[in-house]
Amino acid sequence: MSNTIRIHSFPLSGHAHRVELFASLAGIAHEVINVDLASGEQKGEAFLALNPAGQVPVIEDGDTVITDANAILVYLARKYAPAYLPSDPVAEAEVQKFLTLAAGEVAFGPAAARLINVFNAALDAEFCKTVAERVLGKLEAHLEGRDFLVGSAPTIADVAIYSYVAHAPEGGISLETYANVRRLLANIEGLKGFKPMPVTPVGLRAAA
Repeated sequence: MSNTIRIHSFPLSGHAHRVELFASLAGIAHEVINVDLASGEQKGEAFLALNPAGQVPVIEDGDTVITDANAILVYLARKYAPAYLPSDPVAEAEVQKFLTLAAGEVAFGPAAARLINVFNAALDAEFCKTVAERVLGKLEAHLEGRDFLVGSAPTIADVAIYSYVAHAPEGGISLETYANVRRLLANIEGLKGFKPMPVTPVGLRAAA
């Protein structure tokens, strides 16, 4: 690869972690640039020039700038690691379904529950727990007899759901009764190049 991807990240962001994880799994040359969210660096002029939304992750690939975690996964897979995004239309549609799940129920369930516990976010804990249990139940049923979410090999679908599902216990969401989900997480963790997301202490205040 001629370019080294620059990943603008934050260590405690699951959205950012999925991009770092994929780059590591796929062997994509990359440099991680941590954005100081606590000091408001994401609202500064330099960062807003990259992403007017003021959010991580953002990648720079030469002159190309891509924002949004799932969009970045699709871009990187298409350009650098096509094995992670099936070309078969049905399989590709299945992958897209799980990207949507990651952006929807995973974000509003286990990810949001983690925001409450770890970052003291002002969210409805019972609602988050209900959504988390619903999405974990869906994943558990889907994974019966499967090693990965789509097909027999890992795809960006697995990467997209990993970070916040693996860290669901930080939000008080137990994975104890979801054996198939735990098996998927272990399968991902066993892949060459796997990169964990740091476990965060309960009660850490969110960056503004």
